[in-house]
Amino acid sequence: MNTYFPVFLDMEGKRIRIFGGGEIAARRAKVLLEFGAYVTVTAPSVRKELEELAQTNVDKLRSERLTLDYHLYQPGRLTEEAFVFAATDDEQVNIAIYRECRHKGIPVNVASDKEKCDFYFPGIVQDGDITIGVTSGGKDHTKAAEVTEKIRRQISGWQEENR
Repeated sequence: MNTYFPVFLDMEGKRIRIFGGGEIAARRAKVLLEFGAYVTVTAPSVRKELEELAQTNVDKLRSERLTLDYHLYQPGRLTEEAFVFAATDDEQVNIAIYRECRHKGIPVNVASDKEKCDFYFPGIVQDGDITIGVTSGGKDHTKAAEVTEKIRRQISGWQEENR
């Protein structure tokens, strides 16, 4: 497996589609909204957290930044997405999403299969203008989460020392 090149993207106004309404989808949506993306979550049902996020994420023009699309995945509907996340609990659906994205040239991340990821979603530490992303290349999510938390504590300690 290749080592992935780290890159920081301007997500402001980008249209992102997340398939699945569970915990992973909720975490991804929350972070993407913080970075200015417009997110559509497509799933027959979603976590309460996503419903609450949808109610509170409206931009200055009163446009919804998080849209909940209560449907199953339907092939052929992907058109304007900058990125897609496949986070359903159905392996065959995730594979179908992956194939459609690859066919259309849309970067995709399949949460359940690191081999079907054009990119990884990093652990994120943010402090003002400083943003740090951490990934294990899809190999060890626990280790990446631990390193992210260590960095978060280091940044916090640094802030306290420099006050």
